[in-house]
Amino acid sequence: MVSDPIADMLTRIRNGLKAKFPKVDVPSSRLKLEIARILKDEGYILNYKIVDEGSHKAIRVYLKYQDGGAPVISNLERVSRPGCRVYVGSREIPKVLGGLGVSILTTPRGVMTGKEARRQNVGGELLCRVY
Repeated sequence: MVSDPIADMLTRIRNGLKAKFPKVDVPSSRLKLEIARILKDEGYILNYKIVDEGSHKAIRVYLKYQDGGAPVISNLERVSRPGCRVYVGSREIPKVLGGLGVSILTTPRGVMTGKEARRQNVGGELLCRVY
């Protein structure tokens, strides 16, 4: 049993990128699906889909690489953890790499990027940073 499923997902993606895998499988949940959707919308992964592996469902994440073979994601880090939750207000949402990266938040209006949360003037739990 994994104590932090979001960190597990991010670690699987990070390890897959280091090993130059074309895809990685992650156990499915609604929150992980939303994170995968944001990563795809922001251009950090090629695609994702739900696959049925017998008794459980998984999310297959297709990783994205540049022309030289370098991964598009250079850093993927968990911010809020089960032992130390990090909540931010709409005015306190940090810009990642001066606006070049993306922060992912859970808000009362759903999972969204930091830019979207600032635009909608909502705060929430800061899940992770991607750049």
